[in-house]
Amino acid sequence: MLFSMYAMSAALLLWLLLAAVSGVPGEEVDKRPNFVLMMVDDLGIGDIGCYGNDTIRTPNIDRLASEGVKLTQHIAAAPLCTPSRTAFVTGRYAIRSGMVSEGRVQVLLFLGGSGGLPPGETTFAKRLQQQGYTTGLVGKWHLGVNCERRGDHCHHPNQHGFSYFYGLPFTLFNDCLPGENSDVLADLQHTLKDLSMLLAVGLITVLCVRVCGLFEVSLWLLVPLFLLCILATAVWYVPFVLLQTWNCILMRNQDVIEQPMELDTLSERLLREAQHFVKKNADHPFLLFLSLAHVHTPLFNTPDFAGKSRHGRYGDNLEEMDWIIGKMTETVDSLGLANNTLMYFTSDHGGHLESADSVVGQKGGWNGIYKGGKAMGGWEGGIRVPGIFRWTGRLAAGRVVDEPTSLMDLYPTLKYLAKDTQPDRQLDGYNLMPLLEGEVVRSEHEFMFHYCGIYLNAVRWHPPGSDSIFKVHFFTPNFSPPGAGGCYDTKVCLCHGEHVTNHNPPLVYDIFNDPSESRPLTLDTEQRYAEILEQTAKAVEKHQSTLTDEELSDNTAQHGVPGQMTWDKILWRPWLQPCCGSFPFCRCKENMTQV
Repeated sequence: MLFSMYAMSAALLLWLLLAAVSGVPGEEVDKRPNFVLMMVDDLGIGDIGCYGNDTIRTPNIDRLASEGVKLTQHIAAAPLCTPSRTAFVTGRYAIRSGMVSEGRVQVLLFLGGSGGLPPGETTFAKRLQQQGYTTGLVGKWHLGVNCERRGDHCHHPNQHGFSYFYGLPFTLFNDCLPGENSDVLADLQHTLKDLSMLLAVGLITVLCVRVCGLFEVSLWLLVPLFLLCILATAVWYVPFVLLQTWNCILMRNQDVIEQPMELDTLSERLLREAQHFVKKNADHPFLLFLSLAHVHTPLFNTPDFAGKSRHGRYGDNLEEMDWIIGKMTETVDSLGLANNTLMYFTSDHGGHLESADSVVGQKGGWNGIYKGGKAMGGWEGGIRVPGIFRWTGRLAAGRVVDEPTSLMDLYPTLKYLAKDTQPDRQLDGYNLMPLLEGEVVRSEHEFMFHYCGIYLNAVRWHPPGSDSIFKVHFFTPNFSPPGAGGCYDTKVCLCHGEHVTNHNPPLVYDIFNDPSESRPLTLDTEQRYAEILEQTAKAVEKHQSTLTDEELSDNTAQHGVPGQMTWDKILWRPWLQPCCGSFPFCRCKENMTQV
């Protein structure tokens, strides 16, 4: 009898232990993986130790690569943040969403504009949210906020599948730090300022003439001149001089919590929020997109990292960024989540070569051996980015994949791992898991299309059964001054008109054997030259046929649905401006005691 009681007690204890491990008795444990996606802003592929840099310390990123899979030919869909990030979250070229430009402005410039990721688009966050995942975005968005009125939040992360948002609805611009030169339409600012000053001088002159009695001046002339002066000053001063207030803000979900934001503690706060999100949701499937403000200008000057690197403030920022990646890895590991969490590290595009000044020195990244950089169309330096995946116990440590892959591949990969089998729209990415796990050795990307604004700039072809990877450039940006390695006169390269050189026949490179794109192929040097041009022309025709009638409609001249980067959608509108308090007196500071 006593033995029977002991046996029953032991059985009960065992049942309770099993119940504690598995949750509710009889309920299957949800083994779907978690996702921690970490994206850096403007990082050059040559800035990272595991990609060849031996002068900047990136031990935490290097550790991720040694414990996981490193991609050596990971490609952004665009060389600028707004279209690249659009492609990343949707798994589709940005032209399909209208998030491309035919003119000089290729990214969203005002938080008070009406352009942004269309409400009808689908992001990987929205798909995972529908599968029961808790989804969070901490950091930079830069894909719009409002459409028709302040507070409609039609482009906001919460409307695009992110259950939780904390961070920058816009981006980090020089205007966010007093004393830095403005990033936004500097020439237009100067023109409006000069016009307002000219009108002011004219008004003062006319008043002096009237007061001194030199000529009879009608009041009917003074009134419109005065109104013109006020109008010109308002058009210049309100949108541009107050850019720090309008663009540089922090939001938690749909509430503005700091305006303008303070940069001194921004890194600490983004890290804290990301760690808190992981800890809070550790018991059920989650997706965290940590979209860092590093290493975009203006560069941070955090005391713990200032002066510690060999590459000035840019190097300091990079090493701080690496420390943040390390803290996120520690958080995942300390919670025992490593075996069920896919961690991913990348950049939205290549480093900004033209970013520098006489005080700080180089402010942009290094793209290694690759030609070009940020905003330089299809040149490799602007689109080849780090790509590292770690999933302890699932992905082989130290594996290297040299096949072409894309930022757009994250969308179908996440869908696959979340067991989302529902029909989807036209995608341009592919599930990476067979490649990452070594089940296949060839990428599904036979062709990749490289856009500069709305314009198809270049095509990459990885022929079946060949190691070669050919790239065909239809046009290339004109560097300025001539002979320079970038567009230093305009700060970023443009994609149209006199700013580019069209090539007929196109420039052709074998980037497998010539990754720096320094030796164009010819009929005499490449026996497949004619075939390369023929195959890429067929691929372009097929690709363009997938852009539906809707996607080829209004407002983007040739491509896009309906255009989100046109002047009428980009320029600042006061009734769309996010604001804490009463507009235009928008000012508040985050209450740290409530965090």
